[in-house]
Amino acid sequence: MKILVGLGNPGSKYQETRHNVGFRFLDQLAQSEGVQFSASPRFRAESATWHSQEGKVLLLKPQTFMNDSGESLAPLAHYYDVEAKDVVVVYDDLDLPSGKLRLKVGGGHGGHNGLRSIHQHFKDTSYTRVKVGIGRPEHGAIVDWVLGRAGEDDRANEARIFHILEEELSLILTGQTDTAANRIHLKLNPS
Repeated sequence: MKILVGLGNPGSKYQETRHNVGFRFLDQLAQSEGVQFSASPRFRAESATWHSQEGKVLLLKPQTFMNDSGESLAPLAHYYDVEAKDVVVVYDDLDLPSGKLRLKVGGGHGGHNGLRSIHQHFKDTSYTRVKVGIGRPEHGAIVDWVLGRAGEDDRANEARIFHILEEELSLILTGQTDTAANRIHLKLNPS
């Protein structure tokens, strides 16, 4: 089994914020695959089971708020005996401009509070990261930026990225991240 985690904050107040890009991607994937999320109180999450061509994938939206995402993921991964190599986390990245997507296996948390929490509770950090660019504000506080609603251009970029990510998800879930990254790069930067 694989676990595909989308990071975000629960509640309608945060639904459209830049920080909730992980939740929005999972919502779109669930809709296109015809699966529905339900409450998983034991793991402080909403989850859905997707029977993909690659096997069973548990879609997970932690309901702990971003800064405590690891408190949801770690117990769930332990319960289902899922190793880090079978976990994929989709989240917002300030260091990537809007319209960019980066894949990475392993590494640090890069200052992202959701990943920081995962690292605290899920000791093996060799999971796959799917970083969706939201860019940095030209001025103003970072917190206002990530908890703000993206503009029309950024939403168009997000829709394009989600479409491409869905197309390459099979490769990502099967650990073929280098191939997926190359294909994503070509699709985002056609010559």
